[in-house]
Amino acid sequence: MEAARSSVGNGISGRWKTAWASKNSVKTFTIAVLFGVTFSLFLLSGRQRDLGQSDTCYFPAVFNFGDSNSDTGGKSAAFRRIPLPNGNVFFRKPSGRYCNGKLIIDLIAENLGLPYLSAYLDSIGTNFRHGANFATGGSTIQPLDARMTKIGHSPISLDIQLAQFEQFKERVNELYKEGVDSNIKSKLPRPEDFSQALYTFDIGQNDLDGAFKSMTEKQVIESIPGIINQFAQAVKRLHQHGARIFWIHSTGPLGCLPFHVLDYTPTENVDQNGCIRSHNEVAQEFNRQLKESVIQLRMQFPDAALTYVDIYSAKYSLISDGKHHGFANPLGYCCGHYRDNLCWRKKTENGTETLSTSCSNPSAYISWDGIHYTHAANLWVANKVLDGWLSDPPISITQACRISIHFEQQ
Repeated sequence: MEAARSSVGNGISGRWKTAWASKNSVKTFTIAVLFGVTFSLFLLSGRQRDLGQSDTCYFPAVFNFGDSNSDTGGKSAAFRRIPLPNGNVFFRKPSGRYCNGKLIIDLIAENLGLPYLSAYLDSIGTNFRHGANFATGGSTIQPLDARMTKIGHSPISLDIQLAQFEQFKERVNELYKEGVDSNIKSKLPRPEDFSQALYTFDIGQNDLDGAFKSMTEKQVIESIPGIINQFAQAVKRLHQHGARIFWIHSTGPLGCLPFHVLDYTPTENVDQNGCIRSHNEVAQEFNRQLKESVIQLRMQFPDAALTYVDIYSAKYSLISDGKHHGFANPLGYCCGHYRDNLCWRKKTENGTETLSTSCSNPSAYISWDGIHYTHAANLWVANKVLDGWLSDPPISITQACRISIHFEQQ
């Protein structure tokens, strides 16, 4: 900021008589004005942040939207409980997660000093005082259609998750106005928490995965702009409801998921790690357009802080160098069998239900069940992304309330 003021000052003092006729000076002056306006909005915003000695943001709550990569019990509550061995490492019981332990969203909560998020759809033992999780396994950004229903995706797509959030917020505000007792209030966010909360997204993998099953790769790429536009509309919708701080994950390297690789035979389309090159290229194109959309959203909403998080690079780095970090075959997996004994389903033989079996050392695997990551891998990825090294702007999650000022270069 001081550098911007200095350059503006020098430009005006050195060319006072010709500044207003100069295109460069006009652009410089415009940038200075925009800096001032945006910084004023930053100071005037109602979010609680410390601009003194500490640069750590205060988040009273987290509201998450996503698919099975961040589902903490939504699909399990809505349909059928995800059985053991899922959850057996940390929670020691079925936890509603497609994992043997914690997900990245759990590690985000830990990092912010908050409890793990309760699934919005879970009616047993839930506490929404510090946020809610609207993610459900199988969810997509796009509204569900006949094609995605046939593939088996969740009906709780992103637009439904937003509708659930809107109802949740409306009912919280109503209860506070009605003067409900303190016991109920203790399990709900305060009305003012919605504008100070962190809004997280981890969704898009199923949109691409489903498209691969029913389209050519060219058609998948052509579908991406529409998917990204729907995502941008979701952010705008939340902004209308007072959301101001967003933490947005890219999608991961889909071509490295064991379930994809095991059924793929053309060797000329495989990279040095054994991943399907073209699938990863589509994922990267999705992420490129997602990042560009985030940049555009920053320009539209100068009062909001939007952080794009490059999950893809973290996961691909882990897969590329897994053995160096103590992981076994990066394309192997620990739980179940992808053809006839999926890890998240019970198997029935001769009228008897049996659970899927887990490997003896899950911490040596990156993939838990062929699609989702293990507790150990999630921890490794979280350590890479939460400190800001793979974020745009490059800030840690504890600094995500800071507004990033971007100007298009001309």
